[in-house]
Amino acid sequence: MHTLRVGFLVLLMMAILQPLSAAERFEVDLSHSSIDFYVKHMVISTVRGEFRDFSGIIYYDASDITKTAAEITIQTASIFTDNTKRDKHLKSADFFDVEKYPTITFKSKRVEQRDDGYIMIGDLTIRGVTKEVEIPFRVNGTIVDNWGNTRLGMEGALTINRMDYGVSWSKTLDSGGLVVSNEVEIKINIEAIRQK
Repeated sequence: MHTLRVGFLVLLMMAILQPLSAAERFEVDLSHSSIDFYVKHMVISTVRGEFRDFSGIIYYDASDITKTAAEITIQTASIFTDNTKRDKHLKSADFFDVEKYPTITFKSKRVEQRDDGYIMIGDLTIRGVTKEVEIPFRVNGTIVDNWGNTRLGMEGALTINRMDYGVSWSKTLDSGGLVVSNEVEIKINIEAIRQK
């Protein structure tokens, strides 16, 4: 009887833990990933920038993408727009204040499947301010490379209002438009390697 109870408990624990074991752990491959952002400059043009140093973990469940999770950490000092003067200004207290806030983080809470695809919902923290955001994304699939590594490809994008996070430097043109738009479009391309 005791043996039966023990066996039942083992089976119960296996049933509870089984959904967790389906998610595989992937680490972001920085050399094949990018986080870019786009803002309007003086209303008439778009300026592109990127963060060149970030890391992340993705827990990917191929059998049920809604069980996928992600954590990303961006080093704010790695911001790059190919203009030294502008990059220095972006690193200052007017914008990201990189000395006081060295990282931007995102941590997912859940993934939902909607009519038009998948949405990753989680907390985005910039300058110490945390807001829940929704990131529509798609999974491009997995492959095994020439060295036996399993690689995962994902793409996502979202638009945020920088004012919500205290990135509030602004100037108004004589015509009434903003020198730098409040809305920022962010595009995320991730290639990650499964950890054995």
